[in-house]
Amino acid sequence: MAGNASVPGASVAQRLFRVLDTFDPAHGEMTLTEIAERADLPISTTRRLLQELTAWGGLERLVDNRFRVGIHLWQIGTLAPRQRDLRETALPLMHDLAKATQETVQVMVLDGLDALCVEKVSAARASPTATQVGGRLPLYATAVGKCLLAHSPRDLLVAVVERGLSRHTPHTLTQPGLLVRQLKEVRAAGVAYSREEMTLGAVSVAAPILSGGTLRGAIGIVVRAPGQLEALTPAVKTASLSIGRVIS
Repeated sequence: MAGNASVPGASVAQRLFRVLDTFDPAHGEMTLTEIAERADLPISTTRRLLQELTAWGGLERLVDNRFRVGIHLWQIGTLAPRQRDLRETALPLMHDLAKATQETVQVMVLDGLDALCVEKVSAARASPTATQVGGRLPLYATAVGKCLLAHSPRDLLVAVVERGLSRHTPHTLTQPGLLVRQLKEVRAAGVAYSREEMTLGAVSVAAPILSGGTLRGAIGIVVRAPGQLEALTPAVKTASLSIGRVIS
C-alpha cells in the first residue's frame, strides 16, 4: 500500500528502481498516486523520487501531471549491446517476413522468467496482437518463449514451473511433464508452435536465434487461427539462421 514504509532499510537506489519498475507497456503514463501504489512506497517518498528522476531526464512530467519515461532513460537503454545488435540485424529480415506473409513478426529475448519483446513489425493487414515492444510474454505459452526455454539451462525450466503454469486459455499447456516433452521436440526440430495457448484466435511459429551455439533470442510469426504454421516454418527458420550468422 502507498502509505506503507515497505522494505525496511531499502536504499535510495532500490526505491528509485522500484519507481522505474512501475512503468511497462500497460502503464506508460501514470499519476503520482498510481506510481506510489504500484511501487508500494509512501506518497511523500515517491514525490521526491519523481522530482529527482524528472530533473535527471529519466522521466517526463506531462501537462496533466502524469509521468512517463523520459528521453535520457531511453538513450541509455538503446546502448544495451545485446538488444541493439539483435534489433539492427533482425529488422531488415523482419520487414521482409512481414511483407511476404502479411502478418506480425516479433523478436524476443530472455528476461528473467519471461520473454521480452525487443522488436515487432506488423503488415498493414496483419491480425492485431497484444504484444508491444518492451512487453513480456510467458515462456511456456508462446512459440518464441518455448524456443528460449528449450535452449536455456534446465534451472530456468524448474524456476518457470515452480512459479506456476497459469492457464491463459483453454489450450494453455499447464502440465510440466507435457511441457518437458514439447521442449525436447522444439530442440530436435529447431522450431516451436503455439496454438491459441496465449490468446484465443492467435497461433504462432518461432525459431531460436543461435550464434556460435549461444542463444541470442527467438523470432516468430503470429497469425490468425488456425493459420498455416507448417507453411511458414521454413521462412522463420531461414530468418533465424540468417540473423544468427550475422549477429556478433
